[in-house]
Amino acid sequence: MIRRPANRRAFLAAAVAVAAGAAAAPSALAAGSSGGAPAGAPRAAGPGARAATYVDFHGWSTAADWESGTADGTRVEAESRPAVVFDAPAGTTEYTDPHTGTTATWEYATWTSPRHEPSVPASELIASWNAHTPAGTWVRIELLGTYSDGTDTPAYTLGVWTAGDGEDVPRRTSVDDQTDDKSAVYTDTFAIADADSGLRLASFQLRATLYRAEGGDAAPALWRLGAMSSDVPARYEVPAAEPGVGAGVELEVPRYSQEIHKGQYPEYDGGGEAWCSPTSSQMIIEFWGREPTPEQLEWVNPDYADPQVCHAARHTFDYQYQGCGNWPFNVAYATTYKDMQAVVTRLESLTQAEEVVAAGIPLITSQSFIESELDGAGYGTAGHLMTVIGFTEDGDVIANDPASPDNPSVRRVYKRRQWENIWLRTKRKDADGKELSGTGGVCYLYFPTELTAAQQEVLGRLGVV
Repeated sequence: MIRRPANRRAFLAAAVAVAAGAAAAPSALAAGSSGGAPAGAPRAAGPGARAATYVDFHGWSTAADWESGTADGTRVEAESRPAVVFDAPAGTTEYTDPHTGTTATWEYATWTSPRHEPSVPASELIASWNAHTPAGTWVRIELLGTYSDGTDTPAYTLGVWTAGDGEDVPRRTSVDDQTDDKSAVYTDTFAIADADSGLRLASFQLRATLYRAEGGDAAPALWRLGAMSSDVPARYEVPAAEPGVGAGVELEVPRYSQEIHKGQYPEYDGGGEAWCSPTSSQMIIEFWGREPTPEQLEWVNPDYADPQVCHAARHTFDYQYQGCGNWPFNVAYATTYKDMQAVVTRLESLTQAEEVVAAGIPLITSQSFIESELDGAGYGTAGHLMTVIGFTEDGDVIANDPASPDNPSVRRVYKRRQWENIWLRTKRKDADGKELSGTGGVCYLYFPTELTAAQQEVLGRLGVV
């Protein structure tokens, strides 16, 4: 059973992995299926750092970070949560919403990051952002990249985002059909078109454009902006990691099933059976003590259980992708809650996941598999999100899997080696033997602004704080 539609991300990932060799980040530098690091991969520096083989996360979130960028109409607010804020219009522009046909004039202001050179030239990049978009405001995030051959990418839109979905803002959307002959954007993911060519993304900037209604005084803001760039080895099998610091740790995370919402609000990705991503997001948001207000949930049918899951689906829905599984949109939704932060990144091993959980931070992981590859799941999927909340004493994975028939059955224990491989691999085969892609360790990390020293340390090792 496929728990979320395969018509968008699964189709694109398979097409790129097979025809172009990049959406799942298979690296031309990989040495077969041994799972080893690419030859000559750079090493991370700094206290407690480990080998940085193929993933680089870099973000901007401090006052110094914001001051280091280029502002046009924005200002830096260096308060308890530093931000780039709309100050004065840099100009006006017309935008026609492709989903409603409405054309409106908007004032805008921009912030552009310094240029960043990833620790390893990348075949793939996924951006994420934490933004405040009060009524009548929205943001556009763009990638301005330079290839390893010295030429530049187009200015790629990686998302048009707003927390709202009323008539006063455009629809939240990804942008299709963005490509040159070297790369493309697939919903939320930039990918090199032919990884085997050796071409890579050598450096990049991110540009955030903040919009508000013409003549308005609203102040959209950006709290965090970053990107995970990577060059993950092409592999069906990954090295096995021995149980580590996470063994015997289990976090108390609320349990929500997407399946009890089957048929509810089909305008959002066909209904609850496809809501693995927002359901997982809501579990972790509530783990951190945040939840929607009763007023925010007034629109939900009072006969529906767990209305906050419906709310999450509505407010992560991508009107172009026609689904709730846009990775950065889920991250952005999580940060609409007070003092929450979030990123999309990749982890390179189950050891890193254990370290995150041991520090008290659950994670949301993306994986795909056929039923026989994950004992106890009872389904196969072209793409599914679940939460990792702990590890048994033997190191098996404890997951809150939203693809469960009811809330009490959401907690699952999956065999360590099986789960590790389906999450970290970049290549797989379906039940018919067709070669498809894997996500290569993609995950969401949600965490509050107030962190313990241990949490700061483990996130710091991942480049996140």
